[in-house]
Amino acid sequence: MQELADLNPEEHGALRVQPPAPETRCFVEIVASEFAAAATCCPIFFTKNPETGALYPGAMFGFRSGEILVGDPADGPAPFVPLDRKRSGFYIAGDHIAIDESSERFSRTTGEPLFESDGTPAPALRAIQAVLTQLHQGQAETQAFTRAMLDLKLIEPIDISLSFDDGEKLILKGLYTISLDALKELDDATIVALFRSGHLQLAYTVALSSRQVRLMAARRNHRLTEVPVRR
Repeated sequence: MQELADLNPEEHGALRVQPPAPETRCFVEIVASEFAAAATCCPIFFTKNPETGALYPGAMFGFRSGEILVGDPADGPAPFVPLDRKRSGFYIAGDHIAIDESSERFSRTTGEPLFESDGTPAPALRAIQAVLTQLHQGQAETQAFTRAMLDLKLIEPIDISLSFDDGEKLILKGLYTISLDALKELDDATIVALFRSGHLQLAYTVALSSRQVRLMAARRNHRLTEVPVRR
């Protein structure tokens, strides 16, 4: 279990923060304000919290942990970095920011300082504060969107079956998406209400993002055929 410490200049004045490590998780929870950016490169699905059973949305980066199929490290920065990855090591604790001091992001010798010499937040910490604010505010918006989709019965399960050139077959279960057919059947008043709340655009973004699965599968097949370069 993580042991968190309240971040303060008295104890952490000399602490430095390094960029977050590259993403290794194949499915990462995101908030509604991230949907548009995520959908440009990866599918967005809902899944159930194993402890509560509540649905939450996430971006899929690959078909198994550690196999990231979004972007290529050789091409430069990742096309989409979730807020949850940007804030790694930092948490909201009441009215304060807490940190996991064991996180590899923190160092006394390398990275950007968290505090100025007078104890005020340095640019790196101000950036983290902005990320945590986006996450905190985004959770309420995302929960409202999810509730609206459930109330209108627009969320449906989706099973994904994939076959690859190396003979492997993968079946992805426990995922949910927005039904385009159900969206089309809504009455005009409901559509207008969804549009004005911003939920209509979010719903279409989720539904259409599933097309990224095919591109990710093609990218995985391409990697299977790549010949390693001898050094």
